Amino acid sequence: MQRDEAWKILKEYAREERTLKHGIAVEAVMQAYARELREDEEKWGIVGLLHDFDWEIHPTEDLHPKEGSKILAARGVPEEIRYAILCHAPFLGMEYTSKMDRAIYACDELSGFVIACTLVKPDRSLSSIEPASVRKKMKDRAFARAVNRDDLVKGAADLGVDLDQHIRFVAEALKPVASQLGINP
Repeated sequence: MQRDEAWKILKEYAREERTLKHGIAVEAVMQAYARELREDEEKWGIVGLLHDFDWEIHPTEDLHPKEGSKILAARGVPEEIRYAILCHAPFLGMEYTSKMDRAIYACDELSGFVIACTLVKPDRSLSSIEPASVRKKMKDRAFARAVNRDDLVKGAADLGVDLDQHIRFVAEALKPVASQLGINP
């Protein structure tokens, strides 16, 4: 599968700008981890781009991403990509079979959380993001309340990285797409 095919699928099902931006953000972080781990950047990026493609039509845990996986299968999306996408949803209880499976879980929520932290900075810059400030925001349950803090911690642990290191990595990985996300590098 090629990136342009994945983008067409995302655009077909995701109408909200925030869904598109989230896909772009997670794609960038997944690609950065693929480079770091010497894995297939394009494949990992596609997983990041498509992981929430069906959220707007299946916005509940009983449907997302299981029903989305069926759509992707009908479109000929490879099993390995579909499986990794299922792994981003911890409530499905999927067993990780690859680094890619672990990475999508670890990168999904933290990418959004780091962006939320950036948006409240006076300079709206990823360069201002420090692990300590992100951890402080994690303690504030009113901030980005939809984000499960346990998933942030468990994702880093499952990926085998220190949470502070993971936060720094995600912030750096988002810099090349910062303008597309409405923030500064």
